[in-house]
Amino acid sequence: MGEVVWTTVRLAAVTTLLLLVLATPVAWWLARRQAWWKEIIAAVLTLPIILPPTVLGFYLLIAFAPASPLMAPLHAFGIRTLAFTFEGLVIASMVYSLPFAVQPIRNAFEAMGERPMEVAATLRASPLDAFFTVALPMARRGFLAAAILVFAHTIGEFGVVLMIGGSIPGKTEVLSIRIYQLVESLRFGDAHKLAAGLVAFAFVVLLAMLLVDRGAERRRPL
Repeated sequence: MGEVVWTTVRLAAVTTLLLLVLATPVAWWLARRQAWWKEIIAAVLTLPIILPPTVLGFYLLIAFAPASPLMAPLHAFGIRTLAFTFEGLVIASMVYSLPFAVQPIRNAFEAMGERPMEVAATLRASPLDAFFTVALPMARRGFLAAAILVFAHTIGEFGVVLMIGGSIPGKTEVLSIRIYQLVESLRFGDAHKLAAGLVAFAFVVLLAMLLVDRGAERRRPL
């Protein structure tokens, strides 16, 4: 059981860290860009929320296949496929949870408006300096919300991780898959313990989100 918990937490932590890095420039571009077609890009990035996880997992499985054009450049390094590997599981989790990282950060960037960056420019701060010293601190609430959502969403994944990772003990087996296996083998008592733990985890996550929102409201100037 310890290996399953460790794999699940490691997957969620790695996915969260990588997505925060990846989602930041994407969210900034969506928040600042004025082109009408940016919403088409936003819709594409949000598709994982609408698509059934098995559909997303199916296409990722095709993309990770040895004959896939995406895998061809990796053959020279001895990598034939990313399916049923922890690395492939991380990539799949990142695709699946991408909207939960981009949207909160984008909302935070949009909420700050143009004024702070304009003031930073008048003080001769470069765009990069202004981004790191002004935009990022002001959007910290969005980053916190994104981190909580992505971590929790990854913990609860099932369809995508089952399609991409299977259930290799110590490598790709996570809590959601273990619960399914316990139910399938009629070990309802053990399944109940794990399921109850995830319910408690979900409650803590939701409570944390509410506290973050409440704290932000109290700090907002009148």
